[in-house]
Amino acid sequence: MARVCQVTGRKPVVGHKVSFSNKKKLRRFFPNLQTKRFFFAEEDRWITLKLSTDAIRTINKNGLIATVKELRAKGITV
Repeated sequence: MARVCQVTGRKPVVGHKVSFSNKKKLRRFFPNLQTKRFFFAEEDRWITLKLSTDAIRTINKNGLIATVKELRAKGITV
């Protein structure tokens, strides 16, 4: 399950690389994933997540506790 954001579920998409002569060749567009550690105070431990930069902003807005509760409700182990 590489190159998938654990919060938003973003994964690579397929598109065309277009040359000057307008030849089209398939390529992949990868999400901007970062490995980030958060201190989860409720369980007194560190959590390492593979996140897109959009998901990092979501955690900053909603809080880590709310995001972890949503992930566990979906069945994702954190």
